[in-house]
Amino acid sequence: QVQLVESGGGLVQAGGSLRLSCAASGSFFSINSMGWYRQAPGKQRELVATITSAGRPNYADSVKGRFTISRDNAKNTVYLQMNSLKPGDTAVYYCNAEMVNSLLLVVGNYWGQGTQVTVSS
Repeated sequence: QVQLVESGGGLVQAGGSLRLSCAASGSFFSINSMGWYRQAPGKQRELVATITSAGRPNYADSVKGRFTISRDNAKNTVYLQMNSLKPGDTAVYYCNAEMVNSLLLVVGNYWGQGTQVTVSS
């Protein structure tokens, strides 16, 4: 059983910052990619940022230059530093992790429960 537990969401004014964290726990060999997705009311879930096990990031165009994804492999944790937040960033943010076995084959894709980020104008 694998669990992803997110923290760090909240209410912030436009232009402010928040830092999200997501820690993976349970029984797994290793984590391949980790990432953050978000879903605003009435919209589909969309990619925000991902990061490989080697630390290579990938960002949605809408957050480039404002958000930074990072991870601590020793703690099985991924972070999302969000700066210059805009009302359009308001959404539930979900953590995602892809687990692999000793042969580096994907054995599961897991989601956190989500954390609300609200940016007021």
